[in-house]
Amino acid sequence: MAALTAAFEAARDPARAAAMAAYIRGQFPFFGIPSAGRAVIERAITSAHPPPESARELAGIVIRCWVGPEREYQYFGVAYLRRQMALATPDLVPTVRRLITTKSWWDTVDELATHVVGPLVSAYPELRATIDEWIGSDDLWLARTAILHQERYRERTDPDLLFAYCLRRAADRDFFIRKAIGWALRTYAKTNPRAVETFLGRHGDALSGLSRREAQKGLALARRKATH
Repeated sequence: MAALTAAFEAARDPARAAAMAAYIRGQFPFFGIPSAGRAVIERAITSAHPPPESARELAGIVIRCWVGPEREYQYFGVAYLRRQMALATPDLVPTVRRLITTKSWWDTVDELATHVVGPLVSAYPELRATIDEWIGSDDLWLARTAILHQERYRERTDPDLLFAYCLRRAADRDFFIRKAIGWALRTYAKTNPRAVETFLGRHGDALSGLSRREAQKGLALARRKATH
């Protein structure tokens, strides 16, 4: 963490930091390091230090990243967690839940949903019970994670689960939930457009306009792909 802080401080760019903070509505301060620069720092730090030896050690490192005020600390924490997914077991879920529900915004939550929670549920199907709890949570970020966790499953997607989760939160008025529903349907439409089209035909009226529009974008992309 000392090495990471030193590298971040050396790369600080106040002007860029202001623009980056504005992009996410002033939710967090930034060092002002663009993604390419962060990637260089991440590689340097991880190659210079031994990897964690256990899930507990991994959790401790990532939680410390969540303490740092600048958003780049959380970005590093997510990237580090993704690199060490071989150590991830169901014991890591309480830590992941903590990351999702603190310093929450789409930029970290979506990465955790698709690159951490999704692989964990795939490797440990018993975690489905946890995701079933999250979809009904009052915490919108847990619900968003549940909706998006199959985002990278493609042919392995459970469509019944996806559609059930979308309907479960269809009446939610929160933008981030409505966007997640539309985004999940849009993504799955690239793999199974017929299933998404059938779902919209049966239940589209229950969805928000935002969710429907996003889903239709996926169907339009699938149609264009089919004609080429």
